[in-house]
Amino acid sequence: MGKSLYIAEKPSVAQEFAKALKLNTRRQDGYLESEDSIVTWCVGHLVTMSYPEEYDPALKKWSLQTLPFIPTRFKYEVIPSVAKQYKIVAGLLNRPDVETIYVCTDSGREGEYIYRLVEQQAQVHGKNRRRVWIDSQTEEEILRGIREAKDLSEYDNLASAAYLRAKEDYLMGINFSRLLTLKYGNSISNYLGTNYVVVSVGRVMTCVLGMVVRREREIREFIETPFYRILATIGEQGQTFEGEWRAVKGSKWFESFDLYKENGFKEREKAQQVIDYLTQEQPVIGQIASIEKKKEKKNPPLLFNLAELQNECSKRFKISPDETLKIAQELYEKKLTTYPRTDARVLSTAVAKEIHKNLNGLMKYEPAVLFLQEIVGFGSHKGLAKTRYVNDKQITDHYAIIPTGQGMSALSGLSWTSRAVYDVIVRRFLSIFYPAAVYQKVAITTKVKEESFFASFKVLAEPGYLKVVGVPGEKKGESGSAAGAEDRNVSGSVTSAETGDGSGDNNLGDNGDGNEDMASSQAFFEKIQSLKKGMTLPIQGMEIKEGKTSPPKRYNSGSLILAMENAGQLIEDEELRAQIKGSGIGTSATRGEILKKLFNNKYLALNKKTQIVTPTMLGEMIYDVVDHSVRSLLNPELTASWEKGLTYVADGDITSDEYMMKLDRFVSSRTEGVKGLNNQYQLRACYDRVAPFYKNEKQAAKYAKSGRAKNRTKTSTKKEYKK
Repeated sequence: MGKSLYIAEKPSVAQEFAKALKLNTRRQDGYLESEDSIVTWCVGHLVTMSYPEEYDPALKKWSLQTLPFIPTRFKYEVIPSVAKQYKIVAGLLNRPDVETIYVCTDSGREGEYIYRLVEQQAQVHGKNRRRVWIDSQTEEEILRGIREAKDLSEYDNLASAAYLRAKEDYLMGINFSRLLTLKYGNSISNYLGTNYVVVSVGRVMTCVLGMVVRREREIREFIETPFYRILATIGEQGQTFEGEWRAVKGSKWFESFDLYKENGFKEREKAQQVIDYLTQEQPVIGQIASIEKKKEKKNPPLLFNLAELQNECSKRFKISPDETLKIAQELYEKKLTTYPRTDARVLSTAVAKEIHKNLNGLMKYEPAVLFLQEIVGFGSHKGLAKTRYVNDKQITDHYAIIPTGQGMSALSGLSWTSRAVYDVIVRRFLSIFYPAAVYQKVAITTKVKEESFFASFKVLAEPGYLKVVGVPGEKKGESGSAAGAEDRNVSGSVTSAETGDGSGDNNLGDNGDGNEDMASSQAFFEKIQSLKKGMTLPIQGMEIKEGKTSPPKRYNSGSLILAMENAGQLIEDEELRAQIKGSGIGTSATRGEILKKLFNNKYLALNKKTQIVTPTMLGEMIYDVVDHSVRSLLNPELTASWEKGLTYVADGDITSDEYMMKLDRFVSSRTEGVKGLNNQYQLRACYDRVAPFYKNEKQAAKYAKSGRAKNRTKTSTKKEYKK
């Protein structure tokens, strides 16, 4: 009987497979071997696509005459730095005594591609090939994956999509980087006073650059508009609340042209006229025209996918998406959490049936113990499969990121940040077993003459899942995570809100943004609830509060990841995000890496303290070049449609040939179009418009000099071809 060969993506994973299989192995150079099994590993990619000069040495020199470059048959080569390990793996794959190959690379498109390239390069034939597809690296999951491994051919469509993604990035990177560098590189370098500039273009990277530059220009062009609201202080001394005037039906100012929306005026004088009219007679008395009381439920959020986790960590810990992915990968490899590169925010039915194992394992995690005891009391884990947190149709490769309940011994060896990220994942997971948080809400309309003043309040009546993740607005634990929430007295408490201004002990009211204020004391809220329709209250005073319209917010690293996930639409509300259909820009596995390259290229700048992302002058110039040449590369929806096409290939809905025909046409037509352009002078005007927003031309040149562009030749650009 022949041997089984297990091939993992990296040495640490290979070790876990050997442990799970309980193999009595001998350590060899680049692999482990026992009587009936061999375990080996890649070290990431071992094989890559060849550069144009491998097709024809003449292509090493950049020239418009050789574009577009679209090979009829693509060439591949072993990466020199890992050639030794490739030779070992290739030899093992072709060993006569190896009968069955278990492909154990990461369970996703990129992991599939890593193995397929090696198999193709090694020309493996006549072997029984099985695909191991797992969601965590626990012993139980590894053994299940091996036991249920399918024939590798069932993943051929996924492999086709992986090859196409690489070809797409390769063709767009090579053709458009060379094309735009040859056409516009000199104009940029002359303007900046540098020796040379390479215009690095990528299918996803350029689109993301466009999103950030457009947002920055929206902010610059924004014209601030002042408006004036009227606030009344209502109630007896010591127990007042604020009411906001609105020009509703029945008001003397209803639909007046002087209004800025219904709750303010364009000019202060007009607002003062309202106050003068209402305060002609003293004392000013208001009458409660309506009082509405109701309860509002807030359900626990869906579980984390990678984009949501990256956004959360950007806000909580001010770390970049790339760093969050590294931590999530570390937690996965330590068996603490499930596979991180996932777009799903729900669990599968199969996982839901076994969820008690995850919960039982978490009993060894001290901060979770009290919550787990309550979950057992609720019995909510028994009906998990019937909740919105389980949906097989919303899962492609992997379900949401959750704790495995294993690997606890590794926690002490983690960094503070890694432990904090783990805590966030655990608490989000535990929260889905808790009931909704319940708020009591009171909305009051007070009439003064025919004018209406509105106020609304809410108090947390039942914390529900907030007991696990923390109450919004409450001070977080010193760890920076939700740790410590279990020590808070939140049941029935009144808490300040993130949306309220919280000014004054009992001075409460609508903050003008349509958000309710959270009552600052239980006694005051009970007083508010005791008010009845028709009651009169003294008006202690009225004032004009000036406001100003705000420009769009800059992206931070987390919100930019979400925008990429949703094809350029910055939607932070999770329920709205759930309604967005279609693919995003890039994948969960690549988005952080794409941002990192934009920072390294000096096209974007990242404030590490705030995680705010802004363009550099060089980045804006590259944007203008693309905007005046291959504008469609800046279109998020178009970029997302390419990703959707890859999904169609993976699902078997379209063929690889159909996809390649579309790609060839796109690259060829855009390349020929740019060749005929003569718009360098027009671009000079664009550069002039950008320059004043950067300190001076010397500063602008510094951006380029500190990047990869300086002292390059047209033949030294291999790095520019990557996504």
